[in-house]
Amino acid sequence: MIEQIKDPATKRAVSRKILEALHDWFEVDESREKYISDCADWIFLAAKENDEYAGFLCLKETGKDTVELAVMGVLKEFHRHGLGRQLFDAAKKIASDAGYSFMQVKTVQMGMYPDYDITNRFYLACGFKELEVIKEIWGEENPCQIYVQYLK
Repeated sequence: MIEQIKDPATKRAVSRKILEALHDWFEVDESREKYISDCADWIFLAAKENDEYAGFLCLKETGKDTVELAVMGVLKEFHRHGLGRQLFDAAKKIASDAGYSFMQVKTVQMGMYPDYDITNRFYLACGFKELEVIKEIWGEENPCQIYVQYLK
């Protein structure tokens, strides 16, 4: 079940639970804490399984026509169960209904790390297209892949 959460404290609690459990993707404490803090101000969707939060997704506006899938996480035991796709589909509808034309997401370039390759394949399966890679954002060892999707 997907629900939109409005309460900032609940957003932080859910994101903390999920992100701390996904250490392979969110191992940098400073970055993880920033996501947890910032998500309180973003559109926040959560997935529940058996009355427990198992995943979440946040959208933030990056321009008058563009929203970014800023952070997303699904507990490992629920990977490949459709929760990520349900979260994405709900986020896409919310973004489109709000009048956004584009959605973007930033991740580490394909081929750098196996865990991120899984993430990249998920985004591609959701219909994202490669826009560009910018090495200066996160450094040579973590080239930033930007994917985009037209929402109309």
